[in-house]
Amino acid sequence: MSGTDQTRTRLTPPQDAAAPVRHPDAPPPGELLGAHYDRCFGCGTGQPHGLHLEARAGEGVSVRAEFTVKEAHQGAPGLAHGGVLATALDETLGSLNWLLRVIAVTGRLETDFVAPVPLGTVLHLEARVTAVHGRKIYSTAVGRIGGPDGPVAVRAEAVFIEVKVDHFIDNGRAEEIQAAMADPDQVKRARAFEVNP
Repeated sequence: MSGTDQTRTRLTPPQDAAAPVRHPDAPPPGELLGAHYDRCFGCGTGQPHGLHLEARAGEGVSVRAEFTVKEAHQGAPGLAHGGVLATALDETLGSLNWLLRVIAVTGRLETDFVAPVPLGTVLHLEARVTAVHGRKIYSTAVGRIGGPDGPVAVRAEAVFIEVKVDHFIDNGRAEEIQAAMADPDQVKRARAFEVNP
């Protein structure tokens, strides 16, 4: 089996995987999910050069998101950095966990860069969970330019792994963990730990 075949196998749900089920307390379709943590580079408003990605709950177990590629996000002159685009996909995929009401981290993310994304472009992202198997959550995402139905610029497949909040408490920097845990808003406190390794 080639390396590519092995990767594909790890991103393909096993035959006995279950269909995803939207949690009954998940936000309704169209609702803005907001930042899970103010200092998150992907969605937080407290990061001046962050993506400030905004995600909305979709139908089923799906989300739609947007972010505008700014000067601080460029790699080649006038174009978005590939790592920034991968981050936008990862952030959008991570937002899906809020619809399942689980805490999960990125286990594997495979990104395809299909077309360049110029500065000033609004990247329209859509992600959905395809299957769940034990602690593994399989999902896909696509990013389009020129509108929600425009040409595909980037796409990704991912596996997220469900974890307990201890994953963050044991590995995060103490002052940030304490600040997040001290937030009196229970929803914000729970969401602070919902995505990323």
